[in-house]
Amino acid sequence: MNLFKTFSLTWWQAAFFKSGLLTMGVVIGSYWHDLFSGYLLILIIIAVISLAYLTYIWLKQ
Repeated sequence: MNLFKTFSLTWWQAAFFKSGLLTMGVVIGSYWHDLFSGYLLILIIIAVISLAYLTYIWLKQ
């Protein structure tokens, strides 16, 4: 079983996947807000760096 195989999604499958991830993030953030509040700045920095990198790769292709 290869976990890192290449695949492609249609636009509606990608939108469905992204909306599921967004919903899960909201649920986790609202349920464990006290746990993550001390690490909020670190989490924002990680999110910005990873999204900027993915945007760079996406625009480069």
